[in-house]
Amino acid sequence: MIDYTDLQGFDISDKRAAVLGVGGLGCNIAVHLACAGIGELILCDFDTVSETNLNRQFLYTHADIGKEKAPLAKARLEATAPNTKITAVNKKIESPADLDFARDADIFFLAVDNNAARAAAQEFCREHKMPLVNGGVNRFHGSAYLWDPGESPDLTAAGLLTAETKRLYPVSSTVGIIGALEAQLGIRYLLGDNTVAGTLYVLTCETIDALPLL
Repeated sequence: MIDYTDLQGFDISDKRAAVLGVGGLGCNIAVHLACAGIGELILCDFDTVSETNLNRQFLYTHADIGKEKAPLAKARLEATAPNTKITAVNKKIESPADLDFARDADIFFLAVDNNAARAAAQEFCREHKMPLVNGGVNRFHGSAYLWDPGESPDLTAAGLLTAETKRLYPVSSTVGIIGALEAQLGIRYLLGDNTVAGTLYVLTCETIDALPLL
């Protein structure tokens, strides 16, 4: 087994994380958490692989088209990170109660493209006082935000649950940057750095800007 503490200088093997959505953002979040040595990872997605996913969802191949994403992601990550316990949940999220599988997680990651699931996750994390990391992308732009319930503005107050009125274009490089940034914010929080909460990190074509919301 890999000694992540010796390799990276930190240990998160006693932590649990839940990831809602194992698409472009979720693939990046999950692989970075697993490769950082997180102890347990819960992956939830109700969707199947389509050809249009493959430009950014690197855990899947053409041979996987039509198959459920969550079990595929679990199998691929287990081969890469055998230290991590990984659970796959194939489920559509329509209410906070649907997220009960994540009740023992230390942190929750959102990697979805619809506000109904975001709102359900927000209420679930509010109830369980669980930190939540949200991300979103559109072409060469994106953002990541860590909400610490009771300590920083929630997604609604941060303007991250506004009406969805335009099509989002998922560019692979943007998805990779924002997914990795979500993972990094979560890892830093798990290591005790709560200064990353309450700041909206925005990627534009030129730079990443930090916009404190506290």
